[in-house]
Amino acid sequence: MMIMFCLLKKNKLKVSVSILKEKDNIKKVIEKINNTNADYIHLDIMDGSITENKSFSISDFKDINEYNKKLLDIHIMSSNLDKQINDFIKINPSIISFQIENCDDIKKYIDLIKSNNIKVGLALDLNTDISSVIPFLDYIDLVLIMSVKIGYSSQKFDNRIISKIKKIRKIKKDIIIEVDGGINNQTVKIVKKYTDIVVSGSYIIDSEDYNESILLLK
Repeated sequence: MMIMFCLLKKNKLKVSVSILKEKDNIKKVIEKINNTNADYIHLDIMDGSITENKSFSISDFKDINEYNKKLLDIHIMSSNLDKQINDFIKINPSIISFQIENCDDIKKYIDLIKSNNIKVGLALDLNTDISSVIPFLDYIDLVLIMSVKIGYSSQKFDNRIISKIKKIRKIKKDIIIEVDGGINNQTVKIVKKYTDIVVSGSYIIDSEDYNESILLLK
C-alpha cells in the first residue's frame, strides 16, 4: 500500500469516471465512485441534436449535490447550447466542455461558462482537426480530445489522436488536455505522457472493484 501511495503522489494524472453506462442507476453508481480515488465524475450530455443517442437531462441531476462528493466534469454534445449550458451551470460543476463542431458563437459560450467561475473546455470529435480550436486556446482552460466518435460508449481507442495531443501541447504548454474514449489500463499508457485527465467509463464501471481500476489508470 505504501508503494501505491508513493506512486500516486508522483503521478499527477487525474481520472474522470463516465457514468453513461449506468444512466438508470445514477445515485447508486455515484455513491460507489464517492468511495474511490476518482478525481471527477464525467457526465455525457446528449439531447439527440448532434448525436444519434440521448443520455441525461438536468432533471436527472436536480439533487446530485446531496449525494455526490466528487467534482463534476460535464461534456455537452448538443447544438442547443443556450439551454444545456445554462441548465448545467445550476449544479455547480468544476468543468463544462462543449463540442466545437456545431457552434456558431464559440466565444459567447466560453464567456458564459467562465463568468460562472467554471473551467471551460472545447471538445474535438475524433475526426476534427485541431485547427478549429487553436484560435481559442488563450481563452479556455481545457481541450477535450475524443479518441472515439461522440455519442456511443464502449468504443475502441483510436491511436490517431496522439498527433493531435502533441500538436496542442506544443502550441500551448500549460493547457489542460483531457482524453475521452476507450481508456483502460493498456490504452492509458499511450496517452499518459501528454495528458492531464483521462475519462474512463466501461473499464471502471464494468469492473468488480472501481478503486482498483482507477488506481491502475493512475
